[in-house]
Amino acid sequence: MSETLLTARQLTRRFGGLAAVNEVTLDLWRDRIHAVIGPNGAGKSTLTNLLSGDIAPTTGTVTLAGRDVTGWSPERISRAGLGRSYQKTNIFPPFTVWENVRLAAQSRTPHAARWLARAAGVRAANERAERALELAGLQARRDHLAGAASHGEQRQLEIAMTLATDPQVLLLDEPLAGMGTAEAERMVELLLRLKKDHAMMLVEHDMDAVFTLADHLTVMVNGQVIASGTPTAVRGDAAVQSAYLGEEAHG
Repeated sequence: MSETLLTARQLTRRFGGLAAVNEVTLDLWRDRIHAVIGPNGAGKSTLTNLLSGDIAPTTGTVTLAGRDVTGWSPERISRAGLGRSYQKTNIFPPFTVWENVRLAAQSRTPHAARWLARAAGVRAANERAERALELAGLQARRDHLAGAASHGEQRQLEIAMTLATDPQVLLLDEPLAGMGTAEAERMVELLLRLKKDHAMMLVEHDMDAVFTLADHLTVMVNGQVIASGTPTAVRGDAAVQSAYLGEEAHG
């Protein structure tokens, strides 16, 4: 069986009288991609922010690699093994691809007073950056300015920067947004390569990509889960067809 790396139990976030996320429970497993779909305003991004620590839950718990991380800061959760990408690409455009990934890797280097320890940290950061570039398929672009890269390459770069922090769990918020067909195909290939060594949660509107990638599918509407299971089972669910997939199929 796959190893469970992240769990959320009865996760709820209220803003005044509105429950943006209402008692959501899910598990993320290594070597599986868990897609979360739903119409705009369903609570998908809020759920991602709750799992990453960007916002605190009103009630409920989040466990990462066996540790209760509920209420931890995003930085502390990241150091515990969670990496995420955002809807809006978050890179340093004036820097090269390598410099972007190297900066991300350096964030995991412990500060130390001894210069030999610092030198070892530099080597370790460089090695993490090289591995991340290779995984993301960006070695040939390493010396190119990030700001001059295509949209798809910038999204790959953001994932490479996340990989450079050595995460076990990846939360990916609309990684295929705005991509053409060729770029989307490259991103799908990248995510499938990463699947073996990570637990992944994918929030995505591209249904073709979702059904290509997902091992498990959760559908949210108005902050609540209305269905969760295999893509085949969820796709055939009458409530899902009525609330979401049927609308997608008809435009």
